[in-house]
Amino acid sequence: MIKKLIEQSHEAKKQAYCPYSKFRVGSALLTVDDRVITGCNVENACSNLGICAERAVAKAVSEGIRQFKAIAIASDMTNKYIAPCGGCRQVLREFGTDWSVFLTKCDGSYVEKTIEDLLPTSFSPDDLSDKIINMKNTE
Repeated sequence: MIKKLIEQSHEAKKQAYCPYSKFRVGSALLTVDDRVITGCNVENACSNLGICAERAVAKAVSEGIRQFKAIAIASDMTNKYIAPCGGCRQVLREFGTDWSVFLTKCDGSYVEKTIEDLLPTSFSPDDLSDKIINMKNTE
């Protein structure tokens, strides 16, 4: 299953729209019900409006899916494994810490991490609940 997920992330990379950086990224997100949602990066002339491939999570959420088993991330890098940017780590964290992230290279090799590995001591939805409770106690 891991090999197929990685292959799907490399296929998704082919759809990347990256005319500025020429840095293609694809992702394949495995849901708890074994569906695969793919994504790719989509750049914009206004750089900060681009969308990372890992944001396939938004596509999944729009389809009513909120629980995930794994995500594989692919790029054209050969010298090191592709990893999600800080913003994407936080987006992935929104849906838990104990699911797998497969960082890959072009040759299909990979390293498995968890969200917790990539974003230790992260800010979470629970932190917001604690803040709300604490604010009520100070009134």
